[in-house]
Formats: sequence, C-alpha cells, structure tokens
Amino acid sequence: MPLRKVLFWLHLAAGLVAGSIILVMSATGVVLAFEREIVAWAERDARRVAPPPAGNNGLPLDTLLARASAAAPAGAKLADLTLSTDPTLAVALNFGRDHGVYYQNPYTGEIRRPASTRVRDFLKGTVELHRYLSQSGDKRPLGKAVTGACNLAFLFLALSGLVLWWPRAWNLRTLRPSLWLMRGASGRARDWNWHNTVGFWSLPVLIVLAASAAVIGYPWASNLVFRAVGEKPQATGYILTPAAAITPPAPESPRISLAAAAARVQSAHPDWTRLTVREGYARKPAGATGPEPITATVRLREGGPDFAPLQLVLNPYHGEILSRTGYAEQSPGRKVRTWLRYLHTGEALGWPGQLLAGLASLGACVLVYTGFALSWRRFFGRAKAPSPAPLGL
Repeated sequence: MPLRKVLFWLHLAAGLVAGSIILVMSATGVVLAFEREIVAWAERDARRVAPPPAGNNGLPLDTLLARASAAAPAGAKLADLTLSTDPTLAVALNFGRDHGVYYQNPYTGEIRRPASTRVRDFLKGTVELHRYLSQSGDKRPLGKAVTGACNLAFLFLALSGLVLWWPRAWNLRTLRPSLWLMRGASGRARDWNWHNTVGFWSLPVLIVLAASAAVIGYPWASNLVFRAVGEKPQATGYILTPAAAITPPAPESPRISLAAAAARVQSAHPDWTRLTVREGYARKPAGATGPEPITATVRLREGGPDFAPLQLVLNPYHGEILSRTGYAEQSPGRKVRTWLRYLHTGEALGWPGQLLAGLASLGACVLVYTGFALSWRRFFGRAKAPSPAPLGL
C-alpha cells in the first residue's frame, strides 16, 4: 500500500477516535483565548473606581487590608492581593476558592463584589472542561490524560494533514479548491473544500497550539524544550534556590502580613506597574519542603515581555527577598518554555495573537465537523465519483 494511503487511513482513524474531544477543546479554546479580558469586562462595575482628586494617593495598604478582613466572610483568609498603578483600578482581594475575589476602592476602603459572578463561574467551568473534561476528584487525572492524548492526536492530524494536502502539481487549477472557499458547492464537495481551505489557513496556528499544549501538559515534552537548546531540564514556576531555605526564627513565629510584603517589593522595585503578592507558592515546585514563602509577581515598566513578569520569593518571617527570577536572568530554555506557555493562548503576541488563537480554534471546530461529515459519506453515503483526499485535520 502506498505510504500516502497509509497516512490517510491513520489520519482518518485518529480523527474519528479523538475528534469529539478535539471539538470540545477547540470550542472551549475559542472562549478562553480572551478569558482575562472577558472577566475584566464582566466585573468592571466592581473593578473600576472613580479617579481620585489630585493629591489623593489612597489609604495605606495595611489600613485597607484591616478593613477588608473585618468585612470578609467568617473564616475567610486572604490568599493574595493585586495592586496596580492605574488609578482607576481597585485592589483585587482573593479569599480563596470558597469565597472568591472581592474588590476594594483604594481611596475610600469600600469593599465591592461584582453584581454577578456568573461569567467568572462559567469561565472557570470552561477551563475545567478544556483541561479535565470537567472531571473532579479521583477522575481528574483521567480527564487530563484523555485531553493530553487527544491533543497529541490533534498534532498528528495537523502534521499529517499538511502532507495529505500537499498537491502533486503546483498550479492555480489544483491549488484554488484547497485555498479559497468555493461558492455554490454542496455536499461532499463543500465539505472537502471547507476542510482543506480552513485547515490550510489555520494550520500554522493549530500546530503551535497543539505543540505548546503538549509542552504544558507533559513533563517529557517540557524537558525536550530544554534539551533542544542544550540545557538540562528545569522546573518551571518559582525558583527557590538551596541557599534560600526558610527556617522559622523561633517556634510559632508569626508571618509578616501581605501588606508588609507588598511594601518590601514596592521599595525594591519602584518601577512596578502591577503587583500580586500571595501566601505560599502559586504552584508549589516538586521537592519544595519546609515553611512556604510569600511569593510575588511584578510587572515592571521596563522588564521584558508583559507575559513574563518578575518572580520573587520572600522570607515569610522577615520579608527579605530570597530569590529573584526575571526574564533577562532566565536561561534560553526557560525563555522558550515561557514563550510556549503564552503562545498557547496567544497572549505572548498581545490581542492580535489571542485573536489568531481564537480564530484557529474556531477553524478546528469546522475541521472536526467536516472531517466527520466526509467520513460519514465515505462509509455510509451513496457511491460517488472519488474526490481528492481530504486534509482531515
């Protein structure tokens, strides 16, 4: 059997097996490309504050947090806070999964919640569906394994689809049906035209989305990134060096407040524009032991790409900065790994990249539909004159 025909049948089989899950991930990916912007728009009633009069720099942060703690639900503990130099943005206070995010006017201390959290809740559920097929508890790893495997199948479909699309003769007559949508086409001819055309124009972005998802989801794929640039695999996220091991100064020593930690970061980096300070690791590195530090992410006016903020680890008892991981200090492997993380959502290229990611994900939904339609006609439709092999991404 010719190699091209073998590849076609592997392509078709992979599409039939993984197509429904690919459709779920693609449909949710359309929405998640602009997740942050959608939440910011939906909660603008609470996030935005009136610009202050000249000379009003707002209340001290420790005063704000004291008022926030008094107004918080019983048993709620502040997990992290986000500050901005934008005078029209409120302070964001995250009280954890059970109590959610509150917003505080930095000039009056008023605590507000959005009129509705349905959009945030919907997007949270969309993320769970995208990553874990909405599985929880003991079934969560299974959901992740299924989406990971189907993403690898999607990457194979994209690459094999390019080979199947590749024309034997390069001329306008043979290329036109695979590059432009044809008016008046119906049935199999329409599905074949849509499949090839949408696949061709979406292909570069879809390969990036699928490959970056593999790097995010599989340690072996992440390790390949480092090995490709000649480095040993590294952990991602916050880096706490061995010299920065945390030891409590005395039993039951109190931790400093997040307000004090924020003040320490602001003093060390006066060119900050956005600052998030949290209790513990956002994602605890493997092998980390002992008391958890206070960690911070800081966006600077001149600090590398906006999607790669400065990461700080602070001693939770004294407040000194134990380690600093900025974009400029990262190794080439970590830089590539960071880019791949944010290329997956398009955020690495700003809103144009997010738009491309969203459109490509929408294109993938079309590819799944037309792929299933072509397969149905192949196996169950009436016999017709053969058409060229579909791209079948």
